[in-house]
Amino acid sequence: MYREFIDRRIFMSAAEAGTMLSRWRFLQKKIVFTNGCFDLLHAGHVDYLVKASQLGDMLAIGLNSDASVKGLKGANRPINDLKARALVLAALGMVDAVIIFDDETPTRLIEFVQPDVLVKGADYKPEEIAGYDIVKAKGGEVVTIDLLPGFSTSSIMERIAGKP
Repeated sequence: MYREFIDRRIFMSAAEAGTMLSRWRFLQKKIVFTNGCFDLLHAGHVDYLVKASQLGDMLAIGLNSDASVKGLKGANRPINDLKARALVLAALGMVDAVIIFDDETPTRLIEFVQPDVLVKGADYKPEEIAGYDIVKAKGGEVVTIDLLPGFSTSSIMERIAGKP
């Protein structure tokens, strides 16, 4: 039963998420959007997602497809396939929707979602974030969140490989 609840939070395309987004809009929910690969979920991700979720009512995550991750991160990625990454994200209490996208950037997905708040890590300058212009044009906010020091997927992969 709980697995069905989790599975209902996963959308394989923007179009599939359309009804849910319309419902949120009708209920005047403040939609927060972020995106990423979320390959090896770690404490840094959880801290970031908790902070992002506190910026509105509903948190939607754009999740890179396997092909998209491979294009961005290299031939050895993702470590976990799309189904596993989506399941883990959707099981988190602060996450309301996981929407899969196949593009290099989430710009088209952001255009579709029309979030009220667009969030990325503070390693980005707000005006460099994909979708910045879309969200600002509709009067929304673009927010950067400080990352939890010492946590990154790359550094975890290095530790697993035995590199200092």
